[in-house]
Amino acid sequence: MARDVISVDGLELDCVVGLYPNERNRLQPLRMDIELDCDTERAAESGKLSLSIDYEAIVSQLVFLLQSCRFKLLETAAHVLARYLLAPPGPGERRAQVEGVRLRLSKPGALYGRAVPTLKIARAAEWVKLRTDPKSFGSVDVIDETADAGIYRLNVAPGRAIPLHIHQRMQESEMVLSDGLLCQGHPARRGSVRRWPLCAPHTYSNPTERHQTVLCVNTPPFADDDEIRVQGEPAHVHPEPGWLGG
Repeated sequence: MARDVISVDGLELDCVVGLYPNERNRLQPLRMDIELDCDTERAAESGKLSLSIDYEAIVSQLVFLLQSCRFKLLETAAHVLARYLLAPPGPGERRAQVEGVRLRLSKPGALYGRAVPTLKIARAAEWVKLRTDPKSFGSVDVIDETADAGIYRLNVAPGRAIPLHIHQRMQESEMVLSDGLLCQGHPARRGSVRRWPLCAPHTYSNPTERHQTVLCVNTPPFADDDEIRVQGEPAHVHPEPGWLGG
């Protein structure tokens, strides 16, 4: 039973979270407070951050999800983020299991400064039912699929590769969660983000002896018929740093 709490208070960012037409193409401020229940005893004894929760990495991942998914409702955003936080670590990740989460999301500008609407949710790890699909390159963890976006973890097995492919309908954004992966044949830094234009050929390969993991957002959700293998050269897409400079 986890006895410890890691919290991040007052996280502020600009993203699209809104239902009405005037909100769909406009960034709005969002504020988030996070509490994570986990066991920090092994990390304290060993001095290894990999046995605890790297809050810098977690914050960057949550910001990536919020900025990539363009949620319509605070409710959807909160539930997706909670599922992501509570999902067991991917095979390419090194962190403790989060046993419980409490999220508070606020939209300071939604009521023109007269009041601040806020949503709070609390969930335990048992709430998450993760689906894992086998793939030629390893596996895919389906974190969540909403009407507008799919959130996935791509787990690339040692010595395997995601073949060169394009998407004609799905906008795809990806964040590298581990060290050692190659993207387009070049080292992909942990925390780096790539947003692939439609029809841009891209590929990942894992030359290491352990799994490597990529966090992926597809809008709309993933469709098999839009994963189109191609021949030729990978596209040149400049990686973005993570929100905290990953």
